[in-house]
Amino acid sequence: MQPFTENAIRLIKNIPEGKVMYYGQIAKHAGNPRGARQVVRILHSMSGKHQLPWHRVINAKGEIGIKEEAQFQLQKLSLELEGVEVEKGGKINLSKFLYDPEEDGEWNQ
Repeated sequence: MQPFTENAIRLIKNIPEGKVMYYGQIAKHAGNPRGARQVVRILHSMSGKHQLPWHRVINAKGEIGIKEEAQFQLQKLSLELEGVEVEKGGKINLSKFLYDPEEDGEWNQ
C-alpha cells in the first residue's frame, strides 16, 4: 500500500464522532494537497475493508457530496446521530464541526 493511502486511511479512521473532514483536507494531511479525488477512491474502494467512517467525510463547501438520494440520507442520518447538525441541502457548519488533526495534536505524519 502506498504511503498516501496508508496516511489517508489513518486520518479517516481518526476523525472523531461528531466531527467531519473534507476530501482535500485529508489529501493535504496525507501528503498530496491535490489528491482529493484519490481520497474519494479510497473511501469508495476501502471503506468496508478498513471499516472507515466514510460518513464523516464531506466536500470542501461543507456539504454532503453524495447525489444519490438513499446514500445522501444515510450519510445525513449517520452524521445527525453523532450530533452533527446538517442543514437543508446537506450543509454542515465547518466552523463548528470541522476536525483539524493538527490542532488536536493527533496527527504526526
